[in-house]
Amino acid sequence: MSESEGRNLGRISIDKLGGVRLRLPATSANLGPGFDAAGVAMAIGLTIEARVLPGPYTTEVTGPELTIAATGRDAERCGRTRNNMIFETYREVLMGTGCAVAPLDLRIHNEIPLGMGCGSSAAARLGGVILANHFGGLGWDLHSCMEEACRREGHPDNVAACALGYMTVSAVDDGRLSVATCGQNLTWKLLLALPASGLATEKARALLPVEYSRADAVANVQRTALLVAAFALGRGDLLRVAMQDRMHQPYRMESSPLLPVMLPMAGGPEGGGVPGVLGVALSGAGSAVLLVVEAEAATGEIAVRVRQAAGDAELEIVETTMGPGVTVEPI
Repeated sequence: MSESEGRNLGRISIDKLGGVRLRLPATSANLGPGFDAAGVAMAIGLTIEARVLPGPYTTEVTGPELTIAATGRDAERCGRTRNNMIFETYREVLMGTGCAVAPLDLRIHNEIPLGMGCGSSAAARLGGVILANHFGGLGWDLHSCMEEACRREGHPDNVAACALGYMTVSAVDDGRLSVATCGQNLTWKLLLALPASGLATEKARALLPVEYSRADAVANVQRTALLVAAFALGRGDLLRVAMQDRMHQPYRMESSPLLPVMLPMAGGPEGGGVPGVLGVALSGAGSAVLLVVEAEAATGEIAVRVRQAAGDAELEIVETTMGPGVTVEPI
C-alpha cells in the first residue's frame, strides 16, 4: 500500500476511530547550564480526552468545529477555542500531510502553570501532534511525533522531557533528534516557586546576548556534564555546582526576581544554604524557580524559607516529583 493510499483510508475511516486520552507532564528545562538541551518531567501535567465530533471533515484552512470543556489551573484560558495551541497544532499537522481534519471535542484538565517556564506550550504542541497522528492515521511512532513537536517548539528540551519523562538530554542534528533519558529511580522532590506574573519565552530569549566568552562557555560545558552525571548516578551532592549557569540566568535576573533571592539556598563552597536543598535553577525561561530537594527533606520548612526570602507570605509553591513521559490510551 502506498503512503497516499494509507492516508486516503485514514480519511475514510476517521469517523470510526475511538477517542483517546493523553497525559502529558509538565517539564522544567535547562536545569541551570543545560540550555536548550536538558529537561525534567514532573508528576503534574495536562490531561486531554479527545473524541471526534460529527462531520463533515475538511482540509480547508477555515477548519472544523472545536468544542472544549476545561478544568483545573487556568481553566478559562485552556478552554478557549480561538487560537487554541492544541487544536491549531493538530490541524496544521493534518493539513500538512494532506489528511482530513476531523472536528474534535476536547475534555482538558490542566495542572501546568501557564507562562511560567513549566512546559505548557511543549505539552500542548506534543499533544496536538499525537492527536493528529491518532485521528489522521499517520502511523508515526513516538520519536516522530516528538521530532515534529520539537520543530514547532523551536528547541527540544521541554518536548523531549514531556515525551520520554524523568531527566532527558537532547540534541538536534540536521533536523533529526537524538535524546536519552535517566533518573527513573530517583526520589528527589521538586519545588516550584511561582510568582504572580509569568514571562513569555520569546521575551525571555530576547534578553540573552548573541555571543559568550570562552570562560562562560567552558563553565557551562563542565556543569552540564556534571549535571547529567548527577541525575544518572543519583549524586545529589553534585547538584549545587551542576545547576550553576552563566549563559542565560544572569541575564534573566530582573525579569525573574525570585531567582537571585533563591539561588543562595543551594549554599556555596563553604556550605550554608537551606538544609535539604540540593540545587536551584530558573525553570526554563522563567519566571518560576525550581528547587531540587532531598527525598527526606522537610518541604514545609523549606517552603517557609522560600517565602521569607521572597518577602511574600502568599507565594505559591508547588511540590511534586519527577515522573514519566506522555501516556496514550484509548477511551
